[in-house]
Amino acid sequence: MTVAIILSVALLALAAWIRAAGTAVTRVPRADALRDASDGVKGAQRVADLLDDRESITPAVGVVVSGLLIIAVVLAVTAFTSGMEFGSAIVTGLLVGAVMFVFGDPLPRSLGRWNPHAIAYRSAGVLGIATAVGGLANDLLASEEEIEETPEESQEQDDVEEQERELIDSVLEFSETVVREVMTPRPDMVTIAADASIDDLISVATEEGYSRIPVTTNGDVVGIVVVKDLLSTIGDTDRRPESVSDVMRPVEFVPETKYASSLLSEMREQHQHQVMVVDEYGDVVGLVTIEDLIEELVGEISDETDLVENLIVPREDGWEVDARTPVDELEKVLGVDLPDEEWDTVGGLVLGLAERVPEVGEVFHLDTVAFRVERMQGRRVAVVGVSVEPAVGVQ
Repeated sequence: MTVAIILSVALLALAAWIRAAGTAVTRVPRADALRDASDGVKGAQRVADLLDDRESITPAVGVVVSGLLIIAVVLAVTAFTSGMEFGSAIVTGLLVGAVMFVFGDPLPRSLGRWNPHAIAYRSAGVLGIATAVGGLANDLLASEEEIEETPEESQEQDDVEEQERELIDSVLEFSETVVREVMTPRPDMVTIAADASIDDLISVATEEGYSRIPVTTNGDVVGIVVVKDLLSTIGDTDRRPESVSDVMRPVEFVPETKYASSLLSEMREQHQHQVMVVDEYGDVVGLVTIEDLIEELVGEISDETDLVENLIVPREDGWEVDARTPVDELEKVLGVDLPDEEWDTVGGLVLGLAERVPEVGEVFHLDTVAFRVERMQGRRVAVVGVSVEPAVGVQ
């Protein structure tokens, strides 16, 4: 009797542990597990591997926990009801079953929700065994029709997994991205003077298609105008403001070294859609919209008014590249490593190779990659021709 009760309690404890771990692991984002694994957190990599097939964890854990609880209940009921009358045995069996259920399912689930990361990481080993055993049991119980997948279903599953991997990679990269890398640089900003007329503002907004436009005074950004603020005054000459400064709103400034993930949280909390970016000297070097930040996570977002813009265009001798193109995007096309620690864009990389303001037609080499300045915009590189050829050194 004593051995049966001890074994029953041990099985109950094991079932509760597995149930808590199974609940915890499904509440851990795989991106968190990968980040913690890179930081050396024990068990995080195993959890990340399990989350590769998140949908199979709960069914597998359920089978194992159910089996353990059934065995524990049978052992406990047998031990406690030995020699009892039928009525007393039924009541005892129900009480034992209720206790086993409470301590083997609801309470462990609550514990798993309380501190999911710690429980999942510390239970990674036993959870791996449980999911393997439970998965095998589910496979044995599944019918042939349930196991087989059509080619279309298999391809759809592969596509979903690829999208998930891309999104996870975007999240990991986003956590290390600074505002400078996603901003619209100052030369590309569309601005309007504070003393400009409302007609000028309407003209700029219509021509450029922006609903928020930075306002400048003597070349410095002093505010922002939201075109929507003018809608209530259309057709009402008495209420119509005289100049842009009359409808200007305050604008927020952030340093270019601020992490994009932190800025996204702040902009959401403060209901901001656009902020100005400043360098270490306080000069405005660009602007960032909340759309810019979200696009870093989910990819390009376009509406019916956006024009399709190809930053990298193939040609016979290589590629024609917009100088605003991020260096890492060009790396993917070329299949080579380019220095992006100091320069975020291809234009910046060319300036780094030239160590001066280059002229149209000049060619600069970096190992096997040649960069030819195709077009300048003032002192700024606008378009670069890129080709792969034998290295000839930096000119």
